[in-house]
Amino acid sequence: MAFERVVTRALPDGSVRKVYPFHISLEGMESVLLCRDDEDYDHLEKSFYMSAWRNNCLVIIDKAMSNHGHMGVLATDMESALQTGEYVKKRHSQYLSWKYNERGILSRARVDVRYLDSDWYVRNALAYIPRNAEDAGCRIEDYRWSGYRGMFVQGKSPAACRSVIGLSRREREDLFHTHLDLSKVPWQLNAVGGVEPASVCDWKYLESAFDHDQAFFLKTIGSVNKAEMEQKLYLNGRVRHTDAQMQAIVVDMADRYYHKTLPELTPEVKARLLPYLYRGYRTTVPQLARCLQLPREVVAGLVSALRSKKPARPSKALPGASPVQGRTVAGPEEYCLRSGGVLSLVWEMGRDLGRKSGLESVWRRRSWGKVRTWDGSAADRRRKCGTGGLWCCRSGRELS
Repeated sequence: MAFERVVTRALPDGSVRKVYPFHISLEGMESVLLCRDDEDYDHLEKSFYMSAWRNNCLVIIDKAMSNHGHMGVLATDMESALQTGEYVKKRHSQYLSWKYNERGILSRARVDVRYLDSDWYVRNALAYIPRNAEDAGCRIEDYRWSGYRGMFVQGKSPAACRSVIGLSRREREDLFHTHLDLSKVPWQLNAVGGVEPASVCDWKYLESAFDHDQAFFLKTIGSVNKAEMEQKLYLNGRVRHTDAQMQAIVVDMADRYYHKTLPELTPEVKARLLPYLYRGYRTTVPQLARCLQLPREVVAGLVSALRSKKPARPSKALPGASPVQGRTVAGPEEYCLRSGGVLSLVWEMGRDLGRKSGLESVWRRRSWGKVRTWDGSAADRRRKCGTGGLWCCRSGRELS
């Protein structure tokens, strides 16, 4: 059966959605250790699992090291993956501050997230994660703080394991150092209180990536180029590219995803590429504007929306662009090109009434018609829909 990089999974919140593979790395500093003893390693690994569970993501495989950590996750979009990494950093920093009475230990530690956009990228990233055990001077299969132990065992945990569901609330708080509700997680604990990877990792995804062949997995681990993966997974994003190099990257993406040249791309499609370029490479607004051939103020507005949770409105709409939405390359995030903000669904009585985004909203109320005219001077911000009716964007009611 052919490997499917983008799959549909049941998520922790009970929904069934399409998910995308991401690599998350938590990098410390040479003078700072993320883990100093076994208890610290155990806490960091459990932080991986709880953060993914809290942000509605699935862990594929993970690795906790003394001064950094890696995890492969399946997430619905880039934002969920970013929140997962940031929560790991926040939670482990609070733990180290409480245990060692030190402040700001991880203030300069960084979280890097990379979307794995090809089968080759997925396989090498998943193989690179357990390969880090060699840095600790031990064999991969003997390293304790890794999700490798849960691979190619058909999801089976040792017989002596305890279920987290069977623990009391006080026991869960003592073992996981959290007040999160873990009463429904299907995790298993071993004899020393650690989480068994087979019960929490999506081992089916990893095994399918390697054609359900453990020899293929081990061969990839042994042949993966460590320096190359370091560049691709977390160093490359901090290397500044020249305009010519960035232009070549944009041209390659246009050909790979749309089979078109850069001049043939519409403004909407260019706006879909922008979030991936901004998050995946060390670049600036002027460089993005030059390489994507978009007005600088439009690029600034879209980048501002990516930096903040609240959507920001650019001062000028894209020339020739419709006021509806685009879609990012690295996940199902949708953006309004007029406001530059992430679109959200508006529900009422079980019906999808429309979408809105930031300061400049795009509505399709009841008529499901596209907005044709808008009286911008009216205080009620009226819009005329496809059926000819006037609707108030604030209340959603028909205007007399």
